[in-house]
Amino acid sequence: MSEINFGDYQLSGEIKRALAVLKYDNPTEVQKEVIPNALENHDLVVKSQTGSGKTASFGIPICEMLEWEEKKPQALILTPTRELAVQVREDITNIGRFKRVKAMAVYGKEPFSKQKDELKQKTHVVVGTPGRTMDHIERGTLELDKIKYLIIDEADEMLNMGFIDEVEAIIKELPTNRVTMVFSATLPKDVENLCHQYMKNPIHIEIASTGVTTNTIEHANIEVKDEDKISLLKDVTVIENPESCIIFCRTKENVENVYSELNKANYPCERLHGGVEQEDRFSVMDGFKAGNFRYLVATDVAARGIDIDNVTLIINYDVPMEKEGYVHRTGRTGRAGNKGKAITFTTPYEGKFLKAIERYIGFDIPAMNPPSEAEVLSGKTAFEEKLSGRRVVRNNKTARINKDITKLHFSGGKKKKLRAVDFVGTISNIPGVTADDIGIITIQDNLTYVDILNGKGSVVIQAMENTTIKGKKLKVSKALK
Repeated sequence: MSEINFGDYQLSGEIKRALAVLKYDNPTEVQKEVIPNALENHDLVVKSQTGSGKTASFGIPICEMLEWEEKKPQALILTPTRELAVQVREDITNIGRFKRVKAMAVYGKEPFSKQKDELKQKTHVVVGTPGRTMDHIERGTLELDKIKYLIIDEADEMLNMGFIDEVEAIIKELPTNRVTMVFSATLPKDVENLCHQYMKNPIHIEIASTGVTTNTIEHANIEVKDEDKISLLKDVTVIENPESCIIFCRTKENVENVYSELNKANYPCERLHGGVEQEDRFSVMDGFKAGNFRYLVATDVAARGIDIDNVTLIINYDVPMEKEGYVHRTGRTGRAGNKGKAITFTTPYEGKFLKAIERYIGFDIPAMNPPSEAEVLSGKTAFEEKLSGRRVVRNNKTARINKDITKLHFSGGKKKKLRAVDFVGTISNIPGVTADDIGIITIQDNLTYVDILNGKGSVVIQAMENTTIKGKKLKVSKALK
């Protein structure tokens, strides 16, 4: 049978163009099952591991079916963590880039007023954590009457984190004539009950999980005494010499300890844990994606919401306490068809945790000997060479899709009675520029951002220096972010 590709689906030119730039050629298993059903507006319960491509499986049909003209949100996506909310928002923005889909994320630890202002703009998709989403609903800043799609992502994690009641409260506020899709790595009883109660004849889709864990990831386990872990970590990184590596620890104290040891040894590294300020967490994530450093030391807070296609090595410095945690951590590598490796350090008393993980994943994790002195010595030169060089990120999807896009900043907004049509009308009259070259427009009280597509940014800046919008002369410049 011939391989299905995205061209086989009934998708608009704008969505197909974005998928081509993002290098989405052939759908993954979960996408093959979900996309056709979602395009037919079926309720879905999808059991699928992390890293299987599920964000695009709901992101593509949602972006396809949204009505661009509608100002109020049409899709609500609930995620358990802030990191995941930001990641999903980015994925939706990328897929809907040429259709000018506006997606925004709402989550705690960020000023409510900033999100409230953004929600006043035309917004097609809202991605949020349950607490902050409920907050916006209760304060009347998130309008729900046009919501046609509800996605509950990582439903089992919502349950683990105690969000299931909030999720239920949000569902009760939504229009009943909507499509609901639930995605979960496992399907605990409470999640199933939720599905039966609030969904209409859902189609159940289950993607075999072992393929995700084994086909593209090589697993290994090294037994080590607690006090020898740091020196083992340094030896392993020398012989593996990864392009990029995430080191998972159980506690933030361990993260700090490992981070400072690697820092002293001149490893280009950063750290992520619950004690790191939210703003800093995002900049660490962005830096890792951009290739600013090679090693990330993190607690499980980072195991979800990291979507970087070329993490080549995962080291479980501490065995995860929860067997699901092993799948989420190791699922950060071997993504998007790439090969990856996951090495777990096990102290003598942690054998029982390892056994529980092996039962859960359905195979034994092979034992590996610690690197010998000779191996470490022979790998040293190549390791040090790579350590001093910058990491090359070959597959940063967002950078690829934004390559020909310039975000322009105009010095006027609502207070000058400016509307999106005024910008479109003026800019599309510039010789060589059409309405198709104009992307998302965000109008605030005193300023406006306009995305210019197809590499036409400099043409627009030049022309706008001598052009008025609605009779008003505005300063125009490249936006800083």
